[in-house]
Amino acid sequence: MVGRGLRRIVGGVSVFAMAAGFAATVGVASAAAASESVSWSNASTHIKRTIDDTTVSVGQIIEVKTRFERSGSVVTFKEVWDYKPSCLEFVSSNKSNPRVESDYTYVSGSWAVWPNISNTSETFTFRYEVTEDCARDTQLSTGVKYRSGLRTGDFRTKGPTFTVAKNTTTTSLAAVPGPVVAGDPVTLTATVTGGAKNDPVDFYDGGTKVGSGQLNSSGVATYEWTPPDGGTRSLQAKFPSTAKAKSSQSGTQDVTVTDVVTSLDVSAPGTATTGEPVELTAAVLPVEAQGTVQFFDGDAPVGDPIEVANGAASVPHTFAAAGEYTVAAEFTGGPGFTNASAAPVTVAVSDLVTSLEVSAPDTAITGEPVELSAQVSPIDAQGTVQFFDGDAPIGGPVEVFGGAAGVPHTFAAAGEYSITAEFTGAPGFTNASGAPVTVAVSEPDVVTSLEIQLSGTATTGEPVALLAQVSPVPSGGTVQLKVDGVDVGAPVEVDDSGRAILPYTFDAAGSYAVSAEYSGTPGFARSQAAVTVTVADPADDVSSVVITSSPAATAGVPFTLKARVLPEDAAGTVQFFDGDAEIGDPVEVVDGVAELVYTFDSVGPHEIHVVYSGGPGVEGSTSQMQVLDVSESGDADTSSLGSLDIADIAGIAGVLGVLGSLGDL
Repeated sequence: MVGRGLRRIVGGVSVFAMAAGFAATVGVASAAAASESVSWSNASTHIKRTIDDTTVSVGQIIEVKTRFERSGSVVTFKEVWDYKPSCLEFVSSNKSNPRVESDYTYVSGSWAVWPNISNTSETFTFRYEVTEDCARDTQLSTGVKYRSGLRTGDFRTKGPTFTVAKNTTTTSLAAVPGPVVAGDPVTLTATVTGGAKNDPVDFYDGGTKVGSGQLNSSGVATYEWTPPDGGTRSLQAKFPSTAKAKSSQSGTQDVTVTDVVTSLDVSAPGTATTGEPVELTAAVLPVEAQGTVQFFDGDAPVGDPIEVANGAASVPHTFAAAGEYTVAAEFTGGPGFTNASAAPVTVAVSDLVTSLEVSAPDTAITGEPVELSAQVSPIDAQGTVQFFDGDAPIGGPVEVFGGAAGVPHTFAAAGEYSITAEFTGAPGFTNASGAPVTVAVSEPDVVTSLEIQLSGTATTGEPVALLAQVSPVPSGGTVQLKVDGVDVGAPVEVDDSGRAILPYTFDAAGSYAVSAEYSGTPGFARSQAAVTVTVADPADDVSSVVITSSPAATAGVPFTLKARVLPEDAAGTVQFFDGDAEIGDPVEVVDGVAELVYTFDSVGPHEIHVVYSGGPGVEGSTSQMQVLDVSESGDADTSSLGSLDIADIAGIAGVLGVLGSLGDL
């Protein structure tokens, strides 16, 4: 390590500093060097540390001394550690065989120090070089540690401190190569001494910063500058202060920037039609030129100036009248571009050709207005349309909107009429005539009325005739009958009496909307009518039901309950009741008879009756109440019918007229 330190003393400057031409101070203190010492005692050991310069620069050699003295007994110093910042690089020592580490230098030996006879002190000297790695404008500490025969002292941050000053720099701006043209990039080159690789350099145009570059390993920074416009520019390079270097700036350099010369070419179609827009275009060279183009129709500006994009500008323009027009353009260059004019071009403008088509209904009725219409093409044509009935104008001219014009007209008498129209175009549109159309006008039809009638009562399942009467009696036509809006068959021809008849059978009871529509016939108008028809089901037959079982039963013994329903062919069910309680389930009636086997579990009278449900075409009915006497086994008297005697049955049967059917009781 001693040898390496000696080589650095001989070399004197770091490799980077030599390559970049950066300023450096080598191996000697500045003329204004100020040393500093710090003293303290550790028991009877007195220590003084001295740095020969406390404000240093990169590349400078500083010397650090530590002197030990004694006021007590003799002490032998065996080891010394000289602590330093890692950015200091060891150069030499007055002690042999030093061991150099990043943050200290270590020596060992045997050094006796006496309080009053020689040797009264021992000094340890270390020399270091300040490197680029040292922080700038920051106090850096030093210290010492030692071990003697008596004790160890650790004072690694005791001092003194020192400060490394920032590098002094210089900045120069190389001559800018010409010619310099607005919009074209040019390289600005600055050289800085005292800076470091990747440090920034700012480039200025007057007081405006235009960009920055970074120093390379040779201390050179570049920036591609594109001047925005022409004129004289004052250029300068500035190196801003960094953590390790002071700021500096070059002198100013005046550079003349010339504008880019431009050219302009205008284009327009050779022909155009009034009222229809055409595109006027301009091409600017070079294509990166910035500015605006003003188009002219003769001396009149066409709209506002148009911004140029990618060397092009355009504007739509509509010529109002036919004729020849001169179209020109002027380019006003943005900063850095010259103005330019384009040679004019001629546009021949003609009126837009139009066409007219007349429309009217094929037929009309006297006294009733119809709409006469005209369609003008193209639909954006402007002007008026005059309609004619033969040679007679119909009203006044009608303004065209959206290519259409119309007028209502009423014919006073029957006959055939020829309808025409004339279009008078506004400026920019030609006139046009429409081919005539014929309208056949007739007198109005006779108003008719329609009445719907039924041939009888509407009953479900029975056909009924639906009759429609047209009044007054027409000379022909048909009637379409409908039930609830649904057509009933095909239309029926109207007979000589003005009637149309159609049979119809309703399949369910309810209310039905029955309507009829008369088609009309030449001379007779259409008509219609509607009525509501109520349809009822046929009336049901009256029924009767009687209990035919014995009036006595035995508790605990199965008993057959019987009932007879009239008429005998009636369908349905019979429900037996004991008071209000149902006995079993309803029993199907078969051949007029219903039977149910039931066992009564309590003795005494039971009030029995039956209810017949009714069936298709037959009403329901309820029997009279029969008292059924339920007795204990052996007590029953089965020789008598109890409360239901023959006289009662005969009386009921006489009322119903069905006595003969009860002979089997």
